[in-house]
Amino acid sequence: MRVQQLQGLLTAINERCFSKCITKPGTSLSGSEQTCLSRCMDRYMDTFNIVSRTYVARVQKERVERAT
Repeated sequence: MRVQQLQGLLTAINERCFSKCITKPGTSLSGSEQTCLSRCMDRYMDTFNIVSRTYVARVQKERVERAT
């Protein structure tokens, strides 16, 4: 399950960040394209981590509530 989530995340990053940052594909990335890709990827990873932590906390809370 975790591998599938990671693959989905990487696919989303590739599709969205590439579309957003690479407007004129060429043989190499410009400095601004590299910066854009780096920032875009960082945002996706930060968001993924926040959502994952929130989800895990919610599942743990529900387990505790069911046990009592």
